[in-house]
Amino acid sequence: MQHFVYQNAPMRVVFGTGTLRQLPDELSHLGVTRALVLATPRQKDLIADISEMIGERFAGVFTGAAMHTPVEVTERAMGIVNDVRADGLVAIGGGSTTGLGKAIALRTDLPQIVLPTSYAGSEMTPVVGQTSGGIKTTQSSPKILPETVIYDVDLTMTMPPGLSATSGINAIAHAVEALYARDRNPLISLMAQEAIRTLAHALPAICAQPNDKAARADALYGAWLSGICLGAVGMSLHHKLCHTLGGSFNLPHAETHTVILPHALAYNAPAAPEAMARIAAALGAPDPALGLHDLARKLAVPLSLREIGMPESGIDQAADLAVKNPYWNPRPIEREAIRNLIARAWRGDAPETTRAIV
Repeated sequence: MQHFVYQNAPMRVVFGTGTLRQLPDELSHLGVTRALVLATPRQKDLIADISEMIGERFAGVFTGAAMHTPVEVTERAMGIVNDVRADGLVAIGGGSTTGLGKAIALRTDLPQIVLPTSYAGSEMTPVVGQTSGGIKTTQSSPKILPETVIYDVDLTMTMPPGLSATSGINAIAHAVEALYARDRNPLISLMAQEAIRTLAHALPAICAQPNDKAARADALYGAWLSGICLGAVGMSLHHKLCHTLGGSFNLPHAETHTVILPHALAYNAPAAPEAMARIAAALGAPDPALGLHDLARKLAVPLSLREIGMPESGIDQAADLAVKNPYWNPRPIEREAIRNLIARAWRGDAPETTRAIV
């Protein structure tokens, strides 16, 4: 067995159906008396419910959360934090809102409660990605990790099937990269394989019947496991590519992960045979990269970067950025091979599979 180090994240998780009702108790647990609620305009009705639920502890709301956590948005939110004298944050939504809460916590160390409405998983990590001048960079700190996450299956029931599918594949990406991370460990590998298996079974059921509460619960469970994986070990090529593409071309986050994942997996497959065997078993497919590509096709989600707004002229720029300050990766990062990967993803080709390195 490999040598490894495992460190458990100090976080409180409340999981179930109707768990939103426990928000007042969780605020009391953290000693929060003036909570700033972070959201997007789509959560208008939920914000009203929370305001009534927490009463005088509702200090205000900021609804300007945006994709890729632009620094200028965080600076506007910081103005509200100071104006209302907030002593805690409640973030409602997907990765954009969670990212904003984490960016504020990085600057203030305010306690955070996250109420996920998607399968993004970033609520389980001490990492925040921030965008400035078209470049997305990541930073890690214990201050970034939310103190409490309330998973309420009811909050995911209205997520459209297409968004559910791409958000779920985004979660699968976290688990996939955990299986070949440099600092992987046996416990995280078990969680990662279970997360991939659970999500791969739940997502088609959700797309077929969006009000299937059992499938929604399974998907949220898989997303939680995936988020734990993302927060426990390092990221590799897939996340580097998605950060590059999303920050540079303002591409939608979950859709970018959905398009890139099979291609990044195919790139790394020769150098990570044990991880590939686990992923194939979880998917019930002979080839993990093609299995993920087929899953995305079955879910009727975008399969190309062209579909989600990337210009063909950006392929070389993306390749140059991807090989600059690369994340650790099991296979060496080669510029022409990365360009070929991005070009195939731009066209929507099937992933290019190769033999394992002996």
